[in-house]
Amino acid sequence: MLWLVWAGGAQAANVPRQAGEFVVKFSPSGETLLSSLRGKVVVLALVSTTCPHCQRFVPTLNQAQREYGPKGVQVIGAAFNPMANMYVPDFIKQFRPEFPFGWSPREPVLEFLQHSPMMQLYVPIVLGIDRQGAVRAQHTGDDPFFENEQSNLRAMIENLLKLPAGKASPGSAANKKSGR
Repeated sequence: MLWLVWAGGAQAANVPRQAGEFVVKFSPSGETLLSSLRGKVVVLALVSTTCPHCQRFVPTLNQAQREYGPKGVQVIGAAFNPMANMYVPDFIKQFRPEFPFGWSPREPVLEFLQHSPMMQLYVPIVLGIDRQGAVRAQHTGDDPFFENEQSNLRAMIENLLKLPAGKASPGSAANKKSGR
């Protein structure tokens, strides 16, 4: 297997890092800004509507939203495959996410992920974002995180919930490379 994001000299995403703005669109005129979720722990799932693993990941995300939503966690999903805006309504009908689910263009997704457009990207992708808006975890579909995604997702969320709510998020000087 080729490890393109985290190994072999590839540019790894900085974790932790302050999350820049990210937009999830729900209709031609409706959208959610990631910054509007500050104060909550956010689990951001980036998927392809045609990816079987992404489709199978929805029940795990649903369970996380049901269990942790009352504790201040918000799961949000965005498809970024070509023509995702056209596929999302059918994806929602078929897989029934119990959290806001929309789409985003590929280029802003790659920029948000700190991922080169020249490199292969494996989906699903899950990010753990703390209450202050810092990306604390970022896992792509080829990451060992997905070998036991349900327990790993729970551990990620629980770790994010343990962080003090008022703790300042890391600035760029505090960022470090994520190693796996």
